[in-house]
Amino acid sequence: MPVASPEQYAQMIDRAKERGFAYPAINVTSSQTINAALRGFAEAGSDGILQLSFGGAEYASGSTVKDRITGSVALAEFARTVAQNYPVTVGLHTDHAQQDKVEDWVKPLIALSRERVERGEDPLFNSHMWDGSAIEVPENLDIAAELLELTHAAKQILEIEVGAVGGEEDGVTGEINDKLYTTAADGLATVEKLGLGEKGRYMTALTFGNVHGSYKPGHVKLRPEILQEIQDEVGAKVGRERPFDLVFHGGSGSTAEEIAAAVSYGVIKMNIDTDTQYAFTRPVADHMFRDYDGVLKVDGEVGNKKAYDPRAWGKAAEAGMAQRIVEACQRLGSAGQSEG
Repeated sequence: MPVASPEQYAQMIDRAKERGFAYPAINVTSSQTINAALRGFAEAGSDGILQLSFGGAEYASGSTVKDRITGSVALAEFARTVAQNYPVTVGLHTDHAQQDKVEDWVKPLIALSRERVERGEDPLFNSHMWDGSAIEVPENLDIAAELLELTHAAKQILEIEVGAVGGEEDGVTGEINDKLYTTAADGLATVEKLGLGEKGRYMTALTFGNVHGSYKPGHVKLRPEILQEIQDEVGAKVGRERPFDLVFHGGSGSTAEEIAAAVSYGVIKMNIDTDTQYAFTRPVADHMFRDYDGVLKVDGEVGNKKAYDPRAWGKAAEAGMAQRIVEACQRLGSAGQSEG
């Protein structure tokens, strides 16, 4: 079962936390990016997570169709089929779902998984993210509690975000201000509302200056020590060491030291999208510039079919993205940690 069962997914998270590493969670938008991600995980000897955003799901359904349910199901089923050929285990996850995407995207997908579970099958996705970063914490946690009940019944894990992430993703822009830093009070409110697993398992994105998008190192002011402070303060009050399974959002441009620090404080999942987008596209640009007279029918010539065959530049794109994922696995410590 290269796509994790609910039990295997929980074990993956436990193993990462116990051994002090994190899984790269790679955003995918097509069959080709799924293959690239699986190849990268396999070459690194790492388990990992494939995730899709609302926009990615719409794109996968057809750029003129834009059906987020169809796209989500199609990518999940494709991943389940092709993942069987790789010697690693992956989880399937849906990324940022803001308040306006809960009713017509996340809840229908949870319902599909609930139906599968009732038939004795695994859920379609292993986990879903609720992004309440744009609203106040009490309302955020009220919606999280409702979703946690639903995901728990479908044998899934919920991911929540407590705090805000700046920058832009899928057309949603977050301001860069003090709200980028979660407080210990926010962490304690989370535990008081959602429990410590008895109501269902959840992962938590506590923000420490995270910003979506592409930035040079040093531009984004990350303070990963905030994660340790929250883990310590909340852990002391609830009697559990490192109570949160943490997620790192907006990591593009982060230094190796910042990533290592975040992982040491309990991060078990790091979202990677911007960097792998570039790694996928860069070899394509190289191919087009280098073979322009083969890709294009210049001056009435016929071009070179081997140059403009989508498989020619597609293979290069896949290899480029896979190489970047290997690098991510190495930096997060998941390389060589797969148990198949």
